[in-house]
Amino acid sequence: MSAICFDNVVKRFGNFTALDGVSFNVEQGDFFALLGPNGAGKTTLISILGGLTQSSAGAISVMGHDVAGDYRAARRAVGIVPQELVFDPFFTVRETLTFQSGYFGLKNNDAWIDEILENLGLTEKANTNMRALSGGMKRRVMVAQALVHRPPVIVLDEPTAGVDVELRQTLWAFIRRLNADGHTIVLTTHYLEEAEELCNRIAMLKQGKLIALEEKTALMNRGKARSLTLRLRPAELPDALRPLLVAECDGNFELKLAEPDALTDILVAIKSAGISVRDIEVAKPDLEDIFVDMMRNVPRGA
Repeated sequence: MSAICFDNVVKRFGNFTALDGVSFNVEQGDFFALLGPNGAGKTTLISILGGLTQSSAGAISVMGHDVAGDYRAARRAVGIVPQELVFDPFFTVRETLTFQSGYFGLKNNDAWIDEILENLGLTEKANTNMRALSGGMKRRVMVAQALVHRPPVIVLDEPTAGVDVELRQTLWAFIRRLNADGHTIVLTTHYLEEAEELCNRIAMLKQGKLIALEEKTALMNRGKARSLTLRLRPAELPDALRPLLVAECDGNFELKLAEPDALTDILVAIKSAGISVRDIEVAKPDLEDIFVDMMRNVPRGA
């Protein structure tokens, strides 16, 4: 059984189609990235998942529970951190989490609440009124609310937008631990380095359509090949390496590097030609390169 199943999900707002037949599964234990530019449909998909809006067609299930037909079980199975800062200004942090526990019928949840507060750096703010917190602290409380009922599936919609480095490090350490304990994590973010570092599977949306769904390693291999930039003395490239030449500028030679092991053969060829290496740099594409390339090259409406 998949953790989340999106089955041909369509969402229309009047004549505008925000989601156009989106289908994919998130498997149990995944650390899954859902990526796309602004307006791609990510938040709309999460809103349907969380029951904040209804799809025009298709279905979504969480841990086997349909979000429309079996909504109570589906809500218990998922914790969602929305983009917006939504809070009750009359409650303290601890009261907020205690009331959230009550929504799910949880009694004597104080030990888990204390653990969440500690792991999100909120212990010292536990008795502070919500309206007195900074924006970053409010976002930490939003994360805590999503975790308070220990859901097997956790959805983070831009959780680190506009927050400091300390929160990012604290949050990701805790979320990694939850993932290691078996929780399924779904992340949307514009910080693509986070997705590249954390996630094992990646989906990309563009204009409401799914344009990519792959293991991270496979997706990264679809990008531009690694390249090797050499500065040589004398500034001459051996003839045997000319087929690998991509560009030459100011005495620097950029070569294609199909596999890391090929570096050894390249260096041997240079040494055999009596040439010394003054400087060397190996570059490989990151997720941002691949994301930008895919968004540019997939036709509109494809």
